[in-house]
Amino acid sequence: MLRFTRRLVIIIPYLWLAAFFLWPMAIVLKIALSEPRLAQPPYWPLLDLTQGWEGLVAFFEALSFENFIFLAQDDLYIASLISSLRISLISTAMLLAIGFPIAHAMARAPRSWRPILVAAMILPFWTSFLIRVYAWIGILRPEGFLNHYLQGAGLISQPLTILNTEYAVFIALVYTYLPFMVLPLYATLERMDQTLIEAARDLGASRIKAFWTVTVPLAKPGIIAGALLCFIPITGEFVVPDLLGGSQTLMIGRTLWVEFFSNRDWPVAAAVAMVLLVVLVVPIVIFREAEARRMEAEAAGERGRR
Repeated sequence: MLRFTRRLVIIIPYLWLAAFFLWPMAIVLKIALSEPRLAQPPYWPLLDLTQGWEGLVAFFEALSFENFIFLAQDDLYIASLISSLRISLISTAMLLAIGFPIAHAMARAPRSWRPILVAAMILPFWTSFLIRVYAWIGILRPEGFLNHYLQGAGLISQPLTILNTEYAVFIALVYTYLPFMVLPLYATLERMDQTLIEAARDLGASRIKAFWTVTVPLAKPGIIAGALLCFIPITGEFVVPDLLGGSQTLMIGRTLWVEFFSNRDWPVAAAVAMVLLVVLVVPIVIFREAEARRMEAEAAGERGRR
């Protein structure tokens, strides 16, 4: 009975992964290899197990990679993917530049203040994401709060055009995903041994040199985790570019939505989703390999010291 229980504990996560990740991904891949049809569902072929082996063979023979070839030949999808990656990289860099000082200040704050600072950082999550995005519309529109304040202060004479531009997208993305960058960094920096900084200062390093040679290398796991937590969802973001970016902001999430709900071309949309999945899986695999090598190096170092 104990052996069966142990095996069940091991099998359950794999069953969960198969049911909620592998099976849905297989369905999306099947749709991506299908052809669009004006029917319900809007794709063909359909798997009919009542036709036996011949029906199964005919089903697989009808699948094709035409949708992926179409994506590779159409400039719109390539431009959408490149634009999404560009916006994601810039947003992640901005999040790191803003989030690292915040996380560092939180980690260096008195211990009694840290729970309050963490609660203040996650406080926006208590409000609906959509409400927060609509709030930025009210702030950034020509007659909104930002332009009203700047004109009242005499800093500008004409309202700034921020809404429906990439600037609005970057502002909202940085605001929305800042906790995803700060919290992993804070978790790493909070555990860091501060005596290492003192030792570097005692050896003649300036504050800046001690920061770059001690703090940043030790914070590398938090930097990588925060970057992945921000980069991956931003790449597939739909709500922010749709509401704040206007028609000129190309992102793969918007293209995916248009193909599914406007054009009703499920096979092409599924192909876009599969390409996006492959693009986003690559950094995760690289991160896992880097973490595995880092843990092996740390374990080897521990054995060497013993």
